[in-house]
Amino acid sequence: MTINRAVMAMAGFMVLLSVVLTQFVSPHWMWLTVFVGANLFQSAFTGFCPAAMIFARLGLKPA
Repeated sequence: MTINRAVMAMAGFMVLLSVVLTQFVSPHWMWLTVFVGANLFQSAFTGFCPAAMIFARLGLKPA
């Protein structure tokens, strides 16, 4: 798995998790979705993605 695919998979998982937590725990969990979306948006313009850095340290290969 490449870093890009791992980042997309993690972002998708986090969004789905936040939807479940919002539905069953508290509506405040929607802020997790906002955070994930904002992080993806800023990384598209700046190229800085903390998740990509973590996956690189774990040994995943760049695209």
